[in-house]
Amino acid sequence: MQLNKSTFWEYDISKLDAARSYHTIIPRIAMRGDEHEIREMRKFYGDEKIKEILLQVRYLDKHTLSLFSNIYNIPKEKFRCYIWRQSNPTHWDY
Repeated sequence: MQLNKSTFWEYDISKLDAARSYHTIIPRIAMRGDEHEIREMRKFYGDEKIKEILLQVRYLDKHTLSLFSNIYNIPKEKFRCYIWRQSNPTHWDY
């Protein structure tokens, strides 16, 4: 799997192993990747692995949460990041 330097700007890409670093790679591509990167991620990891990771991630922005909630037909309330956000409200929610 080819990783984009601009998506993983703070990592040394040569040291990221796609097979073992999926806890880092999947959420990052989901939030910051382009359409091509998301397709590559889905081919490489498969939808079941991506669902498993995204359901457990502590933070996803609202747009990413909505996108993957719709793609996989999973209610937002099932995502850990949604539950966490509801229990930790912020002052400016825009």
